[in-house]
Amino acid sequence: MHTVNEHMQGLGTVRSVIRDLFEYGLKRASEVGAENVYDYSLGNPSTPAPASVEADMLDLIAHEDSVSLHGYTSAQGLYSVRKAVSDDIRTRFGAEVGPDDIYMTCGAAASLTVTLKALVNPGDEVVAIAPFFPEYRVFSEAAGAVFRVAEADLGAFQINFDALSAVLNARTKAVIVNSPNNPSGVVFRRETVEKLCAMLKEREAEYGHPIFLISDEPYRELVYDGTEVPYLMNLYDDTVVCYSFSKSLSLPGERIGYIAVSPKIRENRALYAAVCGAGRALGYVCAPSMMQQVVAKNLGKTSDLSVYRTNRDLLYNALTEMGYEAVYPDGAFYLFVKSPEPDAKAFSERAKQLDLLLVPSDSFGCPGYVRLAYCVKTEMIRRSLPAFRKLIESYR
Repeated sequence: MHTVNEHMQGLGTVRSVIRDLFEYGLKRASEVGAENVYDYSLGNPSTPAPASVEADMLDLIAHEDSVSLHGYTSAQGLYSVRKAVSDDIRTRFGAEVGPDDIYMTCGAAASLTVTLKALVNPGDEVVAIAPFFPEYRVFSEAAGAVFRVAEADLGAFQINFDALSAVLNARTKAVIVNSPNNPSGVVFRRETVEKLCAMLKEREAEYGHPIFLISDEPYRELVYDGTEVPYLMNLYDDTVVCYSFSKSLSLPGERIGYIAVSPKIRENRALYAAVCGAGRALGYVCAPSMMQQVVAKNLGKTSDLSVYRTNRDLLYNALTEMGYEAVYPDGAFYLFVKSPEPDAKAFSERAKQLDLLLVPSDSFGCPGYVRLAYCVKTEMIRRSLPAFRKLIESYR
């Protein structure tokens, strides 16, 4: 008999490449000075939360009863908060969601893990579209699913529909969609998502069971140049939205988000009950009480996102001028850069010699690229440009 779960031991022993680089950066900063380390590893917002967030926190602390403010809420979240969230969805997107379609969560990771636990039965398959956030594999397999990958569209970084068609089958339970995308920064165009929805509807009819679309939306508001992010619940009935306020309100450490179950799902009540049951089984009940109330007061607001656009333009223009190939990002705060050599890990290691911390893309299901999180100080980007030039010139 094994002392511990060996799979969990492995996940705890070998950190994600993103976290590993971040920890390396902290160590390196203590050696050479933080100003000499150009850390593009972690998607940690660099702009402060809106002033109203702190003001609302202080107001709640000053005027609310401390016991109730910091006490348990209903397992699925305060009714008043769930109503505010559903009203916001109805107003902004026209989706007929109600309070009892909303489950408040401890951020996007909880939203995804709870949703997958609610959906997956033994033998079910979950499909991700490359490039994808690496933890999708961890979350899916932990829920008991077989994880399948649809290879990337290396042209426009939309969806490779031939690859997706090849991995869909009668065991497919769900497809995870992330737009704006981590790591590419690309937003799926309306024609892309309409084609996706049409394909899934055809497969649902063919297989005789629902294929759920899980829309992972922590970057929904982080878009530039008026780019549209279609609301998938309006295009496909069997949709579950997993949302986080971490990026829009710059609150990643507060762990607050929600699950929205489409009212158009045929077995909507059964799925919502399964979400509640999965939250119970995983211990994800009663999301942080005060933060529930804070986000309810700040729905539709964002932190100052203009700095991310400034950073995108500066970094993309500078690197492509130097000769790097990069995917032009419509949203999020990531730049996906093609490695000058086939082995992105080797390229990332060479970059580390110049104290440039770039995440190799192998775990994103799209080898040959590196991800740069440009949610950093603009001045750091400017300071890093000579190192990027030296790096690309080392390949000539």
